[in-house]
Amino acid sequence: MTGKRAIPRQSLPDVIANDLRERILSGNLAEAETIRQETLAEEYEVSRMPIREALKRLDAEGLVSLTNNKGATVTKHSLAEMGEIFDLRTLIEVDLFRHAIPRMTAADFARCEKILGEMEQSYDADDVGKWGALNYDYHSALYAAADRGLTNEVLQRVNLQSDRYVRMHLSVMKKREPAKIEHRELLTLAQNGKTDEACAVLTRHIQRTKEQLLEMVAARREAEDR
Repeated sequence: MTGKRAIPRQSLPDVIANDLRERILSGNLAEAETIRQETLAEEYEVSRMPIREALKRLDAEGLVSLTNNKGATVTKHSLAEMGEIFDLRTLIEVDLFRHAIPRMTAADFARCEKILGEMEQSYDADDVGKWGALNYDYHSALYAAADRGLTNEVLQRVNLQSDRYVRMHLSVMKKREPAKIEHRELLTLAQNGKTDEACAVLTRHIQRTKEQLLEMVAARREAEDR
């Protein structure tokens, strides 16, 4: 006779936190926007208790700023902080890529190739939402062989901060061909074992995104302040 088996279930705060996280990353909840617990409780048809717990989790992730007296707001980074986020990405991702390339197997290359093919289809279909998700998956696949769990944990937190800005950038980016070419180049160089060249392309890839994004956000904020 078999015993009982536990089936993982998401708690209500988990479900709400996941949905709010996606709303923030997609821009549905804008930076500096006030989040009212009573409004969310009505939207989700729950009490305030799971709302508070969900907001605490997002506060710990840095997506929400939660205070006892003022409630919660979507985190708004300064331009300097945004630049720092992408500089951290460069440091961490290049380190992971450098460790991963000598260890990558045929299975790793096949997974990267599969995701890259889906990304290239999303370029052609102008599906920004899908492109953003696949972009994260692709970069993760490139670094998987490094097998550096602690570094990946740090990167995941940094990526939570950068993801909404990456999506914002993708939604308005007119010249997408350079990103498309660089993504293909990263894989080709890794397959050929050209570690230094691959890391140089990755550095250029992330830093160009940073520069274009900062220029875009600075112009947008200046227009809003007028």
